[in-house]
Amino acid sequence: MTDVRAPETIPESKAFASVKVNWVRHWNEHLFSFAVERPASLRFRSGEFVMIGLPGEEVDGVAGKPIMRAYSVASQHYAEELEFLSIKVENGPLTGRLQQIVPGDEIYLGRKPTGTLVTDALLPGKRLFMLSTGTGLAPFLSLARDPDVYTMFDQVVVVHSVRRVSDLAYHDELAARLADDPLVADEAATQFHYIPTVTREPFHTTGRIDALMENGTMFGDPITGDKCFNPETDRIMMCGSMDMIRDTAKTLETLGFVEGSNAAPGTYVIERAFVG
Repeated sequence: MTDVRAPETIPESKAFASVKVNWVRHWNEHLFSFAVERPASLRFRSGEFVMIGLPGEEVDGVAGKPIMRAYSVASQHYAEELEFLSIKVENGPLTGRLQQIVPGDEIYLGRKPTGTLVTDALLPGKRLFMLSTGTGLAPFLSLARDPDVYTMFDQVVVVHSVRRVSDLAYHDELAARLADDPLVADEAATQFHYIPTVTREPFHTTGRIDALMENGTMFGDPITGDKCFNPETDRIMMCGSMDMIRDTAKTLETLGFVEGSNAAPGTYVIERAFVG
């Protein structure tokens, strides 16, 4: 039988470091989180992504070209380890093997984080809405624990849409993490709002993100201000399914929102590395 586990030791390269896995958490049969050691030289901004991977299949005793994919960093930019959230694809070139990692294994980590889901790509505003589906939650876990975000915005709102209740990774931990975080606990107690929603099972909030926009759930108490998106005061980040990003971007642009980038900040941003 073929061993699908990651090798315990892998060589480094100029583009990738070899890092050890610290822990792995399986949320359900579709999702898992893991953390790796952080190289002392690696710096990143909250919301950025980095390449993660494993060596290619070995042929005649020689490892193939590394299989790499972009993963948003879920941990704080000041954390001692790097945390990631991943889907599981049984026969996926990378996740089919990556989901088998255990503490002590080694994987590849890109040396150059990058991305547009960063506050540098947004103009100043009052409310920051971070709209996510599935594993698109990952960069917003990092941003929600960044003290600078609470200085820039009066309200910070994370919306997480999934199909099943068990897909709500970090549901229980999210509020607790903020409460236990000495750098943002006081601010988050009044400024942070978490809106989980489920589309295919009963839950206290149901419906896709567009439905929450239309019926006002996204702007309900205790969120203050306009009961719709306002380009003068609101800033939007989106990460997740291509359909959600495409449809929401169209809606935002009809309202007067302008996509931003690191070079030209705007009123909403998406991570194009995941959209294609």
